[in-house]
Amino acid sequence: MVVKKKKTAKVEAVVLDEENLHKLIASLSLDGGYDGVRQVSQTLKSCLELTEPVQQIQLVKKAGSQLEALTDEEPDGALLQACLHTLSLVYTSLQAKNPLRRAIASALGSVPAWLQEQTVSSLSACLSDCLSNPTTAQYPHLVDTISACLDGFPLGERCIHKLLLEVLCFLHMGLSEYLHQNSGLAGRHIVQAQLMQSCLAAVKTSMLVIQRSQETISAALQAEQNRCKLEDTMSSLLGCYTHILTGEEFVQSVQSTAGMAVVLLIRSVMGRGDEVASVVCSLLRNSAQGLDPAPQWLKQRCEGLWTSDRPPGVSLYLCHGALAMLCWKDAFPGPQWEELLLLVPNTLLDLDVSIKESSTAMVVARVLTLWSCAALDCLQGERQPCPPRLQQPLGGGSELQQQLLEHIYSHWEHPLDGVRHQTRSLFRNLLLLHQHTSPSISDPTKDSYITELSQSLLGLEWHMRGKYGSLGCLVELFGARYLLDIQPQLPSCLLGLMGDQTLAPYASDLLERLFVSHKGQLASEAGAGDETATEDWMECWHQTWVTPLLQVLCRARLDQTTYILDYFLPKLLRCSPSSLAHMVQALQDTPPSSTGPSGSRGALGALMTCLRAARAQGVVPSSKEGLWGGLVPLSLLQQALVHKHDQVRMDALGLVCESHRSTEALSSQEMDLIRHFLLPNLNSQSPGVRQQTVSLMKKLLCRMKDSALLLQKRLIQEREQEQRDRDQHTLQLYKEFLRWLCVRLLEVLLPGASFSTCLMSLHLLCLLAELFTFSTGPDAFALSEAVTSAHAQNVLYCVASNFLEVKQLASTLLRQLPPSAVGLQVPERMRSVLQAALDLSTSTKPFDSVTAAHLLNLLLQQPDLGQALLHCAQEQGLEFQPPSSPPQACETVILELNTLAVVHFLLCCLQLEVSRSESSLLQAAASYPLYGRANCITAVLQHLDTKNLSQPERWRCLVSDLITVCYRMSDVVSPVVQSSSPEGLIPMDTDSENSAGLQRILQEIQPRDTNDFFTRARELDTHRGDDHTQIQTTHTPSPNTGGEGYRVTAQMVLVCCWRSMKEVAMLLGQLCQSLPLHYINDTHTHPGLITEEQVEGVGLYFRQQLLQSRHRGAFELAYVGFVRLTDMLCRSGSPALQQLPARWLSEVLEEVKSSDPSSKLCATRRSAGIPFYIQALLSSEPKSSSCSLLKMTMKELTALAMPSANRNTDSSTVPQVHALNILRALYRDTRLGENIIPFVSDGMQAAVLGFTSPVWAVRNSSTLLFSTLITRIFGVKKGKDEHSKKNRMTGREFFTRFPALYPFLLNQLEEAAATVESDSGHVKLHPSLFLLLLVLSRLYPSPMDGSSSPLGLAPFMPFIIRCGHSAVYRTREMAARALVPFVLVTQVPSTVTTLLQEVPAAPGPTIQHNHIHGTLLQVLFLLRSYQTDSHRPLPAGNGITEGLCQRMWLASRQNRCVVTRGAFLDVLVCLCGGKISLLDDSEVSDLRREALSVLMASDLVTSDTSSTTPRPGNTQYLLSLARVALSAGVEVPELWGDPQVTSQLLQCLLRCPLYEVRELALEGVLRRLQEEEKMRRPQWVDQTTLSNLTGLAFHETHPQCLANVLAVLCVLSSGGELEWRDGVKMLSQEEVRLHLLALAQNSSHSVELHCAALTLLSQLVVQLVHSNPQGASAVPCLAQWAALLCSCCSEEQPVEVKLTATTVLVNCTAAVLTSPHLPLGLSKTVSLWRSLFTLLQDEDQDVRDSASDFISNVPAHLLSTGVSGVPVCPPVALDSGVALLCRLFELWGQVPTGVLAVTEWLLGDEEAHDEALSDEASGLNEEDFLFEKGDLNLWAEPVQWVKLLHRHVGSLIPTFKQTQAPGTADPDQVHQLHTLSTQARAKALSSQQALDSLPALPQFSFTMEHTRLQLRNQRATLALDVLERLR
Repeated sequence: MVVKKKKTAKVEAVVLDEENLHKLIASLSLDGGYDGVRQVSQTLKSCLELTEPVQQIQLVKKAGSQLEALTDEEPDGALLQACLHTLSLVYTSLQAKNPLRRAIASALGSVPAWLQEQTVSSLSACLSDCLSNPTTAQYPHLVDTISACLDGFPLGERCIHKLLLEVLCFLHMGLSEYLHQNSGLAGRHIVQAQLMQSCLAAVKTSMLVIQRSQETISAALQAEQNRCKLEDTMSSLLGCYTHILTGEEFVQSVQSTAGMAVVLLIRSVMGRGDEVASVVCSLLRNSAQGLDPAPQWLKQRCEGLWTSDRPPGVSLYLCHGALAMLCWKDAFPGPQWEELLLLVPNTLLDLDVSIKESSTAMVVARVLTLWSCAALDCLQGERQPCPPRLQQPLGGGSELQQQLLEHIYSHWEHPLDGVRHQTRSLFRNLLLLHQHTSPSISDPTKDSYITELSQSLLGLEWHMRGKYGSLGCLVELFGARYLLDIQPQLPSCLLGLMGDQTLAPYASDLLERLFVSHKGQLASEAGAGDETATEDWMECWHQTWVTPLLQVLCRARLDQTTYILDYFLPKLLRCSPSSLAHMVQALQDTPPSSTGPSGSRGALGALMTCLRAARAQGVVPSSKEGLWGGLVPLSLLQQALVHKHDQVRMDALGLVCESHRSTEALSSQEMDLIRHFLLPNLNSQSPGVRQQTVSLMKKLLCRMKDSALLLQKRLIQEREQEQRDRDQHTLQLYKEFLRWLCVRLLEVLLPGASFSTCLMSLHLLCLLAELFTFSTGPDAFALSEAVTSAHAQNVLYCVASNFLEVKQLASTLLRQLPPSAVGLQVPERMRSVLQAALDLSTSTKPFDSVTAAHLLNLLLQQPDLGQALLHCAQEQGLEFQPPSSPPQACETVILELNTLAVVHFLLCCLQLEVSRSESSLLQAAASYPLYGRANCITAVLQHLDTKNLSQPERWRCLVSDLITVCYRMSDVVSPVVQSSSPEGLIPMDTDSENSAGLQRILQEIQPRDTNDFFTRARELDTHRGDDHTQIQTTHTPSPNTGGEGYRVTAQMVLVCCWRSMKEVAMLLGQLCQSLPLHYINDTHTHPGLITEEQVEGVGLYFRQQLLQSRHRGAFELAYVGFVRLTDMLCRSGSPALQQLPARWLSEVLEEVKSSDPSSKLCATRRSAGIPFYIQALLSSEPKSSSCSLLKMTMKELTALAMPSANRNTDSSTVPQVHALNILRALYRDTRLGENIIPFVSDGMQAAVLGFTSPVWAVRNSSTLLFSTLITRIFGVKKGKDEHSKKNRMTGREFFTRFPALYPFLLNQLEEAAATVESDSGHVKLHPSLFLLLLVLSRLYPSPMDGSSSPLGLAPFMPFIIRCGHSAVYRTREMAARALVPFVLVTQVPSTVTTLLQEVPAAPGPTIQHNHIHGTLLQVLFLLRSYQTDSHRPLPAGNGITEGLCQRMWLASRQNRCVVTRGAFLDVLVCLCGGKISLLDDSEVSDLRREALSVLMASDLVTSDTSSTTPRPGNTQYLLSLARVALSAGVEVPELWGDPQVTSQLLQCLLRCPLYEVRELALEGVLRRLQEEEKMRRPQWVDQTTLSNLTGLAFHETHPQCLANVLAVLCVLSSGGELEWRDGVKMLSQEEVRLHLLALAQNSSHSVELHCAALTLLSQLVVQLVHSNPQGASAVPCLAQWAALLCSCCSEEQPVEVKLTATTVLVNCTAAVLTSPHLPLGLSKTVSLWRSLFTLLQDEDQDVRDSASDFISNVPAHLLSTGVSGVPVCPPVALDSGVALLCRLFELWGQVPTGVLAVTEWLLGDEEAHDEALSDEASGLNEEDFLFEKGDLNLWAEPVQWVKLLHRHVGSLIPTFKQTQAPGTADPDQVHQLHTLSTQARAKALSSQQALDSLPALPQFSFTMEHTRLQLRNQRATLALDVLERLR
């Protein structure tokens, strides 16, 4: 019988071969038999004759019910036997998981009792036949059949019992065959993976058989008959299991199952008594003791499991087997079981340190959790309490518990989620075990073990993610109140952590456990009381959880609250929906304009956030009761939708769009809100905001679609007319809204639209197309009518965008727009687009070829494309004949033939161009770079379905030609990318006269570069003349342009070459990956388009490119293509191809091993493509396999990378460099994932030892490898702080994961520390010391580590302290930094005291200052860490103050070394400089007194000239002195006592000759002033200090200090006018303003100074205007100030300057810009407004956001109510600003002047100069600057700005006409009007002529030029319209 697979839904029919079919039908056609039996046979006969599987199932079910109805009166004749035989035969022939098999099992199972025995016999006979003589190919099927018999099929189970011996023999035979096959499959990963699956299935099935046949086996082993045979079979099976367990090449899942099978087999042989436990114990101990009870054959077979060298995994899998296969419930049968229970965790913990693979760590963690569950099962028994022998070991505080806790602390931050999850479960189970062993203590507060554990967990730093899960377990078992009593600030603390992305999920999970538990506890305590009692406890709950949340939402920065919204708020609302009303009330009680600190969302934002989260959770009522149940007024929502902060807008939009019900109808209010939101938010620069907007709009449109369907359905069913009218009205509103949306989105896609607008609009249009379609068929919404031809053309021109995403979206949308609007089916249109695509495919600009590819893909759907191509071919004189398409061809055939035609055409062009480029690469680079054509071919092929091609022969020829032309292309360009310096290939110069030298260089380049930089230096050839160095471009006649010259730059040649290499790689990769392979397998031919030889040839090509290319772009992209190829090799059905990666890998490793300086392998450029080549080969190996290639490669590379004594020759350093570079690439490769972790220890050793090499190249590669390993071990740096605690690990966790590094690092550190002693005065720097200190500074001791931890950090400390004695400053600093994490917070005081004892108490002749400095640095770093971490003072009696006072000589002049003086002062500042001291009051006052006396006698106060003489460390010393003085004089003068002295100190600091000291002092003063935020001058700034500061403003020479002085004065003058003195001379405000103006005008060299001067000057100007608004215009410097401010707003200014200008403009909005008195006069005020509008369109988002704040300062009566008082987004601010200016023109009575000014802006008169420049620039060949984009503002949209001006100026025209009564017009204005009209007409005419002169479809060929002219034309047209209306 043969089962043929037919592709039907899940069910496959049974189809029998002819012979079997006839036999069965004949046997079912026998005459005789009773009616019932005859009916069964008829049914089965019909079933066999059918081929439809579903019908077969129905007939089998019918036969089953007929069988069930048979009575024992009907004798079991031949016909009944034939029926049973047919069912049995079909059952055994069906494949796994076929529902038909299940149906037959059900039919056989339903036979009556009298027929069951006969059925079992029939099924057994069929099964026995199958098992008797199977082929290898049938093994998987038979194994599956056996397991199916045991899967809920009682009769099948009886068959297995009946054939037990046969079944076990077959399973043994199958397993043996698999084990034999596995040994010969090296390198064939896919086949190997399939074999592993089969092996796993066989082991599982054998276990199932043994488990289900327990009684049968026991009986057979006790009987005499067949006993030996059964024992032999069981023994053989055990042998197979042992082989799997001890074999290295098996995957974990198979080995783990084999471990369970071993234990199960032992249990089935020996029963369930103490003997089983004894045997399993002996296996775990790896000794023969305890095996006495076992039978002899079992002992012999087990010998293979206790060899001394068995892999560590064997113990692990046996432990797993023991826990999974033995019954641990209830009581123990004997002491051996108790021993086994305690032996398992000890065995696992021993393994814990020795294993390397992360996957094994996962198994260990899982098995430990399994053990804890088994131990709990034992203790939860119903009979006796906990056995005495287990009570102590399993209780809290025991040695075993301590070891398990250490395991948890080592693994709770493991990179694998599974390991972390298992450790959490283990922790919980340990707590439960403790509870069960000590049931008498129920209150956790009285349990010392639990209390200590809780305290230590809470004491850990919060960046340790493991503690969250453990605290969650404590909450679960003891309730939230328990933890809140210990730490009441826990909610606020956890909310503060929610800003960190890595911690937020953990913190929110713990918060949820806490607040849910807390609510439950409060509710249960209150009981079922009255409403008041409920309100009371809810109020308490709100105070604990909701109030801190609202504070954070209102006040924290937006980026810090993202995760609160994602993780915490929804959970809180789910827990307590009623809390929403409390939140809304609390937030609405806060005034909406109170925005909170800068950058926070304020009360309005917080309100939107809460409402949005509640609506998404379904907590907010639906919109039937008014908008969201009337919870929030509509005006508030409108404000939020155009709010300045992105997240507030997104939350408001989410509130509108998201709904709990997907069919909730949209109200007209909601649609109006979307209209209000959409246009100002289309042009968003933030990718996150764009993504959220599209996502939320999709939800809204989906809701609209679903609700529309519901409404349409209801219209049909609804009888009530009123409801029908309402539904009809809603549908009409939907239609209007969708058409509005569609038109608005299409309207913004104009030339010159910004990238972000195009992206958003196209995204939303694609959504509309996806959900509502633009098809022209009958549609309720008829969107196609809204799309005009002009709209479709604008979408088409978006394909020319430089942004890939815009191209892709536009292409997608064009396919969905109505074809009539797009118009590509019109022949002329198609030809012009095709010609544009073909022209772009030879452009020298790389992105043009991408445009060409998109255009070609658009044309592939057109039936007449072949004719258009033929037309183009005839024009070019190409021999080309497109394939003819059959009449009425379907879409897929048209697509295939068009693809064939396009690829053939492009190939013909490419062949011609390659032939030309073989004679002149320069000409190719300038006129037809080859990569464009190749890119188009690759892109066109991507859309081809290669499975069902109608022209296979033509495709085969085409593929062969493509591969050939790729090789030719590569040969042309490879000399450039394979030269040793491809980037600098052609000398760059300006002389373009002579091309001979350039041609000669190109001809002479050969890829013959070697690695001889290891042996000798290169010398320049000076005998050839210098024509080589004088050439940059060539001019020769171009063959295509009729004598025009073409220009070549070095950049163009290089781009042509490396991009051609890239496209060749991509095309070859695409061909190999997507085309079906032609190969022969097992005499069966698989037809395909690409042959094995071609694939192998492509592989060898990639090998050559990757191993010899020098240009990074070329080999990186060759790598992408090669990855595609290796991906295909593994999955191909060809055995020859499957083995290629392994062969290539061994060949390249041999080549690396034998490489020397003469090798062609590139040893510079980080070994160029070699690491990529090896990466691609290794990443093709399936992750689930045994990773044999990875293991082999890492072993060889690590051996090569390690330095050895005989390897200091040149021939050996090259392989070492290669090995280090390759290792670095492999450790960086994320696809190798956790599989690379076992090799990290070896890599780290190689990197550290590589530093000892005398060869620079080795040391350089070691540095790179070391850096990669640090990232791989500690994770990617999560911030700018180099010493952040987030990228650290406990020492125990580090050394548990990398145990080999413990002795290595310790020995290396000991060796390095021995060299640092600097007694001799010579500097000895151990090469690896820096690396060792870097690694060690990332480790810290876990407070949970046991004192006797075998991997403790204590041994490292003495060596690190000794490293602090080094003569190298940086080493001392590193040693101090590395020491900090090694000292526990509690040990800091004693360690500091010990270190201070090492510092001499008095000066002496033998003092080593390096020792002193290193020790003081260690003291300083330890004290600072204590200050940060402990938040409490040092314990009393610590001896630190005493030690410092005794050594105060170090800070005085007695100490001749200024470096140690400075370090000692830094220690003093740390202890007594801050407001909160680490010491108690009496100690700190003594220390301050001593410090002050040192300070007053120091160089800083006594003005000793020696202090300024330059000597090493002098500046640092004075800065340390200044820090002490700053603390005493500025920061906390009240704590230092004498006010006279403290005032004197500040004068000294400001007069110090060193600018660094002045800068530090000024920064301190500024910081203190900003903290105080008082309007009046503080007391500590006395008159003398003020005089000093104002004097410095005139005489300070250092720019940064001067900027700080001005910033300080700015803060001081904000409280009122200052007295300005220069020494004794009083200065007037006018003099100060003029000085500041000059300073601001002349300080462009220093941005900080320029900004500070402008800010202070502007503040003085605003004060002047406030004090005298009428007379201010007479002040002479105001006009210059306005001009300066305008110049600061221009596009080219630095961002800092523009931000300062925005702040100034915002601050002077009320006083200057909107003042009714026009203090600056109209002209200057209007120019300031123009500058403000420029800033509102700036490219930098911060500048725009800052400028939009001017709205907040506009007097309320000038603004419309919708905008007042709320910060708005820049587009709305811009619109409101222009409207406001128009209103101001009316208020000022200056409408005519205003209209003319705005019309000038509209015309863009100031751009005349820019246009002249751009016309001049366009004369240059654009191709000279391939990648120069110019100063593009990617945000501003001049078209929209012009429309905005036109709209607003139109509103002034009626007023203008009223003021211009006949005869009263101002002649100047009439003249200006006339001039503007003349200019506008000229501009309109010139721009239209220029547009007409551009070639066809200039949008593609001259995109930027066309956009510029179009804008010019529109400006002129709109200006003319305004001027016409003014007449």
